[in-house]
Amino acid sequence: MKTSYWAALVVGLAALCGRLAPSGPAAAPAPGWALSGPFIHQNLAVYLIHGRDVHPGTKFLTLQEALEAKQVIVHETGAVNELQLENVSSEFEVFIQAGDIVKGGRQDRVLAYDLLVPVKSGKVPLAAFCVEAGRWQGRGAEDAGKFSQSTGQLPGKALRLAVGSARQQGQVWEKVKEQQDKLGRKLHKSVADARSPSSLQLTLEDKELQARVDAYVGKLEKCVADKPDVLGFAVTINGQVEGAEVFGSSALFRKMWPKLLRAAAMEAFTEQQKGRRYELAEPDEVRAFLAAAGQGKPTETKVNDRTRVTARSGESAVSIEARDQGHKGALIHRSYIAR
Repeated sequence: MKTSYWAALVVGLAALCGRLAPSGPAAAPAPGWALSGPFIHQNLAVYLIHGRDVHPGTKFLTLQEALEAKQVIVHETGAVNELQLENVSSEFEVFIQAGDIVKGGRQDRVLAYDLLVPVKSGKVPLAAFCVEAGRWQGRGAEDAGKFSQSTGQLPGKALRLAVGSARQQGQVWEKVKEQQDKLGRKLHKSVADARSPSSLQLTLEDKELQARVDAYVGKLEKCVADKPDVLGFAVTINGQVEGAEVFGSSALFRKMWPKLLRAAAMEAFTEQQKGRRYELAEPDEVRAFLAAAGQGKPTETKVNDRTRVTARSGESAVSIEARDQGHKGALIHRSYIAR
């Protein structure tokens, strides 16, 4: 039988990260993977995914790290759906995850594909979608020819499906507006920033919204601290499995974890229903979700010489997997999105 939310919550508050289930890994949801958890705060539950690191010792920078260290330049091209990235580092490869938001240029964009960018890459094309409508010039003191930050990840499965599956700019704009409207209703105010009301990134920077998200993150972020073999996590919101993120590198997962947890927390806050009770998903449901999402006819995209992305679309979920052709096709990252 499933555990009720209220019974789970009482037990969860007594332990770090809201741990309810035994902390040891359970049976594997896929070859070489095991689950532990869940770790719970309010309506968000996190199940950690454990496995073998297939990129030990590889030096990756995330896009956020690379921009902050000035090791990468993201150029505006004047085309809505294509940017250019230049890795100027002589030491670190740069990992870009689909759903990374870049701020600046003529319009804020979200990047469409996972991508490994080698050292001293020169200018590399980046497929992108606009997550801001109307602006087509510099904003304030921002450089209209470049992008300065990448602190945000797409929140909400509707937006992620629009970018990762439908891949239609009109639908992305539509889902951005829906997300802003949902957040506005939750906070009982407009979350549109006067500098550019249509900008999703500026909405995500709203201070009151950040405080609500921080409440989730503060309870859950440390649940990976003492588990060196964690490669990813699955999430349930209101008792329903919503998605998962798994990496081939435990070090890369830990770099992406804060950003991805914030995106999950944002979705959980958006979907929270005050006073509602729900049943906690059992680990077997999470395993079944991961297995089902990996089914379906594959569609492969060559993003660059290093990166191949394979998407599979099933009735209940979509999976999108990136592999490193320069490392014997080893897994870089796999994303699961519930429909």
